[in-house]
Amino acid sequence: MENCVFCKIINGEIPSEKVHESKNFLVIKDANPKTEGHSLILSKKHYETFFELPEDLYQEFLTTSKEATTKLLKETSSSGSNFAVNSGKEAGQLVPHFHLHILPRKIGDGFDLNI
Repeated sequence: MENCVFCKIINGEIPSEKVHESKNFLVIKDANPKTEGHSLILSKKHYETFFELPEDLYQEFLTTSKEATTKLLKETSSSGSNFAVNSGKEAGQLVPHFHLHILPRKIGDGFDLNI
């Protein structure tokens, strides 16, 4: 999509710090991290929410998530992680492009997911 900030990142129009990449997904550091290593998995093709992501991409999405999270945990010396997907404005989705937040966690890091 023309005005989508994540599409612009994927197309190289906006710089980002790449963490990991697969055929259909790009993992970048979040511009406003909530924890050390906070990163985003972006679908390279524009899908607004998780519910638009084709089922044939699920396995690659999970594999990419695991590989990126393993890398981030080592990089940050973290021992845990949270994953968050906000689908729709009502759920707090700020950018209408499917993405998963990876939040590496350490005891006492001061972040509270508040679920």
